[in-house]
Amino acid sequence: MAEITGNSSNIDPRSGFCKANSTFYSKRKPIPLPSNESLDVTTFISSRAHHGKIAFIDAATGRRLTFSDVWRAVDAVSTSLFTDFGIRKGHVILLLSPNSIYFPIVCLAIMSLGAIITTTNPLNTAREIAKQISDSKPVLAFTIPELIPKLADSNLPIVLLSSDLVPVGSTSNKLRIVTSIEEMMRKESSQAGSRVRERVFQDDTATLLYSSGTTGASKGVVSSHRNLIAMVQTVSNRFKLDEGNQTFICTVPMFHIYGLVAFATGLIASGSTVVILSKFEMGEMLTAIQKFSATYLPLVPPILVALVNNAEIIRKKYDLRSLHSVLSGGAPLSKEVIEGFSEKYPGVTILQGYGLTESTGIGASTDSAEESRRYGTAGLLSPNMEAKIVDPDSGEALSCNRTGELWLKGPSIMKGYFFNEEATASTLDSDGWLRTGDLCYIDEDGFIFVVDRLKELIKYKGYQVPPAELEALLLTHPEISDAAVIPYPDKDVGQFPMAYVARKSGSTLSESGVMEFIAKQVAPYKRIRRVAFVSSIPKNPSGKILRKDLIKLAVSKI
Repeated sequence: MAEITGNSSNIDPRSGFCKANSTFYSKRKPIPLPSNESLDVTTFISSRAHHGKIAFIDAATGRRLTFSDVWRAVDAVSTSLFTDFGIRKGHVILLLSPNSIYFPIVCLAIMSLGAIITTTNPLNTAREIAKQISDSKPVLAFTIPELIPKLADSNLPIVLLSSDLVPVGSTSNKLRIVTSIEEMMRKESSQAGSRVRERVFQDDTATLLYSSGTTGASKGVVSSHRNLIAMVQTVSNRFKLDEGNQTFICTVPMFHIYGLVAFATGLIASGSTVVILSKFEMGEMLTAIQKFSATYLPLVPPILVALVNNAEIIRKKYDLRSLHSVLSGGAPLSKEVIEGFSEKYPGVTILQGYGLTESTGIGASTDSAEESRRYGTAGLLSPNMEAKIVDPDSGEALSCNRTGELWLKGPSIMKGYFFNEEATASTLDSDGWLRTGDLCYIDEDGFIFVVDRLKELIKYKGYQVPPAELEALLLTHPEISDAAVIPYPDKDVGQFPMAYVARKSGSTLSESGVMEFIAKQVAPYKRIRRVAFVSSIPKNPSGKILRKDLIKLAVSKI
C-alpha cells in the first residue's frame, strides 16, 4: 500500500482525500529532501553516489563523456565563467542550442555559481528570441555557429558550443565571439579547487524557463535550487535508477522542462547513461535504441502513436529488445493507443507523467504497467505533492470524482514569474498553491484525469502554442479586420493552430496568404495550418472570443 503524506486522521487511504481541508495527499512514499539551506543543485547532484561510468553519448559521433569527464568539464567551465567573464550569483546566461552533450555541462556550471540559466527554443525566430532577451536581460550567451544569426542584434558576448565555421575572437554585426566551450574545458584552471565563490542557497533562483501564456506574452518561470533538488529526488526515485545501470535515449528537447529536468540534471544524479540526439528523427532514434541497447525512451504522444502505426516495419528493421519502458508526457494516452502499443511491443511498459514548467516538470505519474492501464489517467500525485480540485466559479474545493481546476502544492512549485507580480498573483496563491489551468478530477483511488484546459493553449507535438500570440500577429495584416485561433485535432501531432479570419472589405486574401504571413514570423511549431474565412468572429458581451463555439464548428466539419 502506498503511503499517505498527510497527518490527518480524516484522510481516506484509498483516494488520499482529507475531508478536514479538502486536500488530496500523495499516496507515494515521501522522499526526504536535504535540510542544508546552503546548497546548490550542482553540488547536490555531484555529491550523490554514481553507479555508472558513461554519462553522455553523442549518438551522431559516438563521443562519450564519463562522469569524471563531466565533472571536470563543469568545474572548468564554471571557473572560466567566474574568472574570465566575471559571472556572479544572480547573473542570467542564455543557452540557445539543440540537444548536445555540452547542454547539461553548461547548465550545471552556471547553476554552481548561483547564476541563472535561461533556455530558448532553437526553432524560435530572431524576433521571438529578442523578446526573451529583452525580458530576461542575460549578460552572456552560449550557442552554436548555425544559430548565431538569431542573436545578431543582441550585443551579447557569445561562447560557441563548437569552434567550427566561426573563428573565436571574430566580430561582425555587433556580435562578439569571445571563446568556445572546448577552450574553456581545456583550461582546467589550477584555481579550481581553491577559488572563493559566493554562497548559494536552496531558495536562490537556478533556472528561468519561459512558459507560454494565454495572453500571448511568454512568462519567465523562476525555479529555485530547492525546486530542482526536489525534482532530481523524484526522478531518481521514480525510476529506481540507483538499482542498476540504465540507458536513456534523449530526443525530447533539453531547452524544455521535459528534457531539462530529465536529462540535464535528473538522470545524471544516479549514474544512468544518456544517449543524446540533436533533434528528433524516427529512424535515428530507432537506430540509437538498437546501437546503444537503450532501456528507457522518453517521448511525446504523437511519436508513440507513430510507433504503433508503423510497428510491423519497425520490428522488421530494428532490434528493440533492450527497451523495457517508454515515458510519455504532454497529454494522456487513450485506451486504444495503450492497448495497441502493448500488443505490438509486449515487452515494453508505458509510464506516463504530468507536470508543468511551473511545477518543475513534477505533478503526477503512472509508475507501472498496471497504473497506466487506468486508461486516460495522468497518474497518482508525485511524492510530497498535494492537490486540490477547485470549482472555477465558486472557489469551492471539491471531493472525489468532481471536476474543477487542479491546484498543486509541493517542494517543486516555482517561486513565481520573473518580474511579473500580476501574473504570479493570478497563478500562485498566498499559501503556495499553483493554479494549473487544467480542468481535472481525481477518482476514488487517487488517480488524476485531465478533462480539458482552462488555459486556451494549443498542444502541437508537446509544444505549447498560445492562440493570443497568433491572433495579435494576424491583426497586424493590413487586410484582416479580426481573427481567432483555435486548436484543431490531428491524430499525428495532437493539435495544430487553425485560424478563423474576417477579411476587410474588398480583400481577396487567400488561405495560403494567411499561412505564409504567420510562417515568416514564428517558429515552425506555431504555424497556422488551416484557415477558414468568416464574416465576423463570435464574441461574448465583454468582447471575449467564443473559442468553444469555433472549435465545435471546426470539428463538425471533420
